[in-house]
Amino acid sequence: MLYFSTLILSLAAGLVSTQVSNPLQKYTISAPGINATFIAYGARLTNLYVNDKSGNPQDVVLGYDDAADYVRNDETVHTYFGPIVGRYANRIKNGTFAVQSVTSHIPENDNMGHDTLHGGEIGYDQRNWTVVSANSTFVTFSLLDQAFEGFPGNVITFATYTVSAGPRWTSRLVSIPLDEPTPIMLANHVYWNLGAFVDAAGSTVLNNTLQMPYAARYVEIDNIEVPTGAIGTTRGTFLDFTSPKQIGRDIESAINNCGYNCTGYDNAFILDRPRYSSPESTDLSQLTLSSNSTGIQLDIYTNQQSLQIYTCDNTNGTIPVKQSQQHTNNTTFVEKYGCE
Repeated sequence: MLYFSTLILSLAAGLVSTQVSNPLQKYTISAPGINATFIAYGARLTNLYVNDKSGNPQDVVLGYDDAADYVRNDETVHTYFGPIVGRYANRIKNGTFAVQSVTSHIPENDNMGHDTLHGGEIGYDQRNWTVVSANSTFVTFSLLDQAFEGFPGNVITFATYTVSAGPRWTSRLVSIPLDEPTPIMLANHVYWNLGAFVDAAGSTVLNNTLQMPYAARYVEIDNIEVPTGAIGTTRGTFLDFTSPKQIGRDIESAINNCGYNCTGYDNAFILDRPRYSSPESTDLSQLTLSSNSTGIQLDIYTNQQSLQIYTCDNTNGTIPVKQSQQHTNNTTFVEKYGCE
């Protein structure tokens, strides 16, 4: 969610207030019914606790207990657990684009050099952000991007995370190009499991119920997940979540939907709000996701025009979940479809 004027005014006074020497230091904010922890490395969400149907707090996002493991992960499998990704989230074909007839080339770090993913070799997720302000209910990070990875111009970005009663977590992202026109597309790259691995059904997201009532269209992609420029319709297909549906109901039909030889979801859905709601309004829930295992429900309100749904099609049971999500005597790992 982006509230441009309010955010800039509130940040201006606090810009020089707080510096952090340890990017892995944890910042925890809380409000009634919610508790969230972040680190400056990637402006990253590491934990998010909300109460389940029995009143027990459950951590509903994936990550690591030891913050240093995020660095180790980025140097090996690079799963993007919980950070902001940018300067440009998702993929750029051949790492090449043109703005006002000026062509830029960004390192191709995906699909054996055929495209750029999430901003290049070292995206925003691997940068040490500055903590500019924080208290018990919010934390604000900033990052000065000095033409990182070959993108044109300098950009300053602010990320403010707030928790409040409801419970509610609000993410406000503001990027300001300082000197040149440039593409900017940021995303909170959070992996969710509302079942919190409490039982067998909660160990994957296949039993979760998803609804996106205004997602009647989606961005078509090729076999390496680069947008083709075509817009598809979801009605009557395995991509139709305009009515509540379990994620696993049609997933076996999603063959090659998340790239060549990949079965699952990894799609950008277009949000076509009704005529009584403005294009950037946050008055309507754009996504509702729920788990029977915990009784936890997530509703997303956003001023953005698209939501990306990824069902962790490539996780393979090699990464253990956090200690807070270990509910049996045996170690639980993130299996295929273990998050979204």
